[in-house]
This record gives sequence, C-alpha cells and structure tokens, in this order.
Amino acid sequence: MGTVFGVTRRAAVLGGAAVGAAAWSGGASAQDYPAQDLRLICAFPPGSGADVIVRYYSERLRPIIGRQVLVENRAGAGGNIAAEYSARAKPDGYTVYVHSGSALAGNMSLFKKPPVDVAKAFQVVATINRQPFMLVVDTKKPWKTVAELTAHLKEKGDKASYASAAPTGTVMGEMYKVISGVKALEVNYKNAVDSLNDMTTDVVDYGMHDPVFSLAQAREGRLRILAVSTGKRLDANPQLPTMDEAGVKGMDITGWWSAQVPAATPRPVVDQLAKWFNQVTASEETRKFLNSFGGDPMIETPEQGQARLVKDVEAWKEYVRVAKIEPQG
Repeated sequence: MGTVFGVTRRAAVLGGAAVGAAAWSGGASAQDYPAQDLRLICAFPPGSGADVIVRYYSERLRPIIGRQVLVENRAGAGGNIAAEYSARAKPDGYTVYVHSGSALAGNMSLFKKPPVDVAKAFQVVATINRQPFMLVVDTKKPWKTVAELTAHLKEKGDKASYASAAPTGTVMGEMYKVISGVKALEVNYKNAVDSLNDMTTDVVDYGMHDPVFSLAQAREGRLRILAVSTGKRLDANPQLPTMDEAGVKGMDITGWWSAQVPAATPRPVVDQLAKWFNQVTASEETRKFLNSFGGDPMIETPEQGQARLVKDVEAWKEYVRVAKIEPQG
C-alpha cells in the first residue's frame, strides 16, 4: 500500500480526517472560520516568479478574509520541501499551498521517491490559471525563430547548453531535444533569476523558463521569447507562436496554478477557501495581472481541480517517458 510519513496512506487519511472532524465538532461551524491568520506556502524564494503570484494572492485575500494572509517561502528540492511541509500541516485551512499544480503532479515522476503522494495528500480548493513555459534567448543573439535556434544548436552539437529552474522547464527542454534532434546539456538553477547572467554572457545558449520571469526580462529587453509550450496560443500573448507551430511537432505542455490544502481538511473550509480564491481570480485586476505574466485565468470547482491534478499525475508519467528523463534520487 505504501506509506506517508511512516504510516500507511489509509491510516494517514483516516487519522487526518478524524483530526479534521474533531476540530469541527463541539458546535464549530463554517462561520467560525477563520479564527486566526492564514499562511500561503510558496515553493520558491522571495523575488521568484512563483513568489510574485503567491504574494499577489495574499495581498488580495486579506481584505476579503479580514485576517492577515502571510507568505512563507519553503524553497528547495523542486518544490518537494514545500509540498511535504504543507501536507504535514494541520488540516484546518490555515496553511494553504499555492503552487503550480502541473509541477506538483510532475514531481511524482521526476523524483524516484517523492515525499508525498500528491493526489492523496492534497485537496485542490481552487485553480488559478493556465500558462505556458517559454523558450527564451539573449536579445543580442541573432535567432528570431525556433528553427534558426535549432539550426545553430545542431551545428554546435553536444557543446550546446540550456538553462532551466523548474520541472516543467526540464520536461520542455528534454522534449525539445528529443523531437528536434538537438543535443544540449541542461544546466539547472535554483531559480530563473540565477540563470540570467549566464544566459546573457554565452555560458548557456537558451532557456526554458516560466512566463513570469520570461516576460519580465523580455519587457526589459534582455531576453527574446521564441515560442510557448502550450498546444494552443493563449489570450495573454496571442502573438507568441507555440512550439508545435514553430516546428517542434507534438509538444503540448500546459502549466496551471492552484491552491491546495491537506486532504483531510473539512469540506466547509475547502468551500470557503474556494469562494475566496475564486473571488480574487474572477476580478478584472487579476485577469490583467495573470495576462501580464503569460497566463489566462482559470476557475474550476474543487472537484474539477482535483480531477485535473490526478489526470496530470498520469500525463507526467508519459512526459517523462517520452523525454527519457531519469528520475532524481
């Protein structure tokens, strides 16, 4: 059956459910929540693209909830540290993991021993957006299209290299290599910002990065976006071609963000959190914010979000197989 934190998954779920039920017994009701401040857990350091999104939601949730909504950064291990920390949290709705749901699903296949079975350890309360990853190059380089970059990389052979800083970037990079025949070494960074100097000083040839970082650097004139990973263009940046359109046939990697809590969290809390997050996501201000960072708003029910997570866990098994990625220890 497997274990979660040293106990069987069934025992963990049943035990957590008992804790959740106990917390809501004795006359407690949804009206009593929240009785204290909330914490949003971020899997990457302050200043990262992930941190920008998490802090945006924390600021917009405060006036709605009437409580402080703090951001706690738990960086490292491609999100596994934050995921395990969040899954261990008391299932009372005061610790919410705001992260890329697609990356959360991907880590189940990208690591040999992921710390938790995410589809069982978490309940998605709200989806936030859908977004691409982006293929970027230094603006000083002559390549204006993916085809031009691919031709250059093939000439360079195994001396080529690229930057990544997230699981989705790794998969996008490996799939690009498999489909196009490029041979390039992946250079993995703690976060995308750390790769910028190397990308603009010829240390690496290109990067596979999140849209928050990529678009910010494109606006500053440092990086040029050649294509996006999604199968279809997004409303946020309809002028950007997909990798499939650019000749990397068959690539369709759509990232999405969500808020999740420990699986045993009582349903009244899940519903209340969903209402709050959806209220923020539905605003015109948030649409513009998400569009500015390459994403389109996406509002789904907790059931739909959970089904998406489960589906992505299976999809990432195939991504990793096709990309021939060896899971990390």
